[in-house]
Amino acid sequence: MWSMEVLLPLAAVGAIAGFLAGLLGIGGGAVTVPIVLWSLGRHGITGEHGQHLAVGTSMAVMVFTTFSSAWAQQKKGAVRWEFVRRMAPGLVAGSLLGSLVSNRIPTFGLQVLFIVFCYSVAAKNLFQLNPKPAATLPSGRMQAGIGGLFGLLSSWVGIGGGSLSVPFMMYCRVPVHQAVATSSVLAWPIAVSGALGYLFSGWNVPGLPAGAVGFWYVPCIVVLGACTVLFAPLGVKAAHRLPPAGLKRAFGVLMVVIGSQMLWKLLHGA
Repeated sequence: MWSMEVLLPLAAVGAIAGFLAGLLGIGGGAVTVPIVLWSLGRHGITGEHGQHLAVGTSMAVMVFTTFSSAWAQQKKGAVRWEFVRRMAPGLVAGSLLGSLVSNRIPTFGLQVLFIVFCYSVAAKNLFQLNPKPAATLPSGRMQAGIGGLFGLLSSWVGIGGGSLSVPFMMYCRVPVHQAVATSSVLAWPIAVSGALGYLFSGWNVPGLPAGAVGFWYVPCIVVLGACTVLFAPLGVKAAHRLPPAGLKRAFGVLMVVIGSQMLWKLLHGA
């Protein structure tokens, strides 16, 4: 049974994930993966496929989250479509490839990768670890290749890629508000291809729980998706009204908390 003790935390985290997605151009997976793992555990769903279910579910949620963010950003006129055209094909290919081979990667490896990701993003935001901007833009092929790498990494840890693409575009001298807006659009093809990959790679896997379709856990998708769609446009509005520096530091603190929580579970075998 889905009690309020489970539904309320899911809804709250969905709202936070949606707001952060709109605010910072991310997919929200860094926030939703841990809550999906927690929800699965509350229903006695553990085992070797738990992490794959959490990541696949988060990718499916991001299909709705990122579309809502991208639509709101496009109405603001802040999207740099030249980056979308060059990077999107690589993002799709990398995300699809990564998700299709995810069930061949040990759960331990995915957890370690996710922890490293959390701490890396935290360090970047808390200590302002921003590289010197490029003198010239990378070539179209280079941008496509970088997109492929971002898509691969995003699919393995269940993120929309904003934590990777926003710093990259800022490195390319794109103003931060345009970088966030463009990242919101780029996150959508990552989410779609990654979600489909997890659906197909988990389709014939035995032992998945009721409510799972491939590596999607549908009950969590419904609750989280509805909340993220409602709150993502609010994050977009805030991004265009407020300076992002303080909020990025707060997000860095959040990443420390999430990474530490995942590390604790890994060390204690939870």
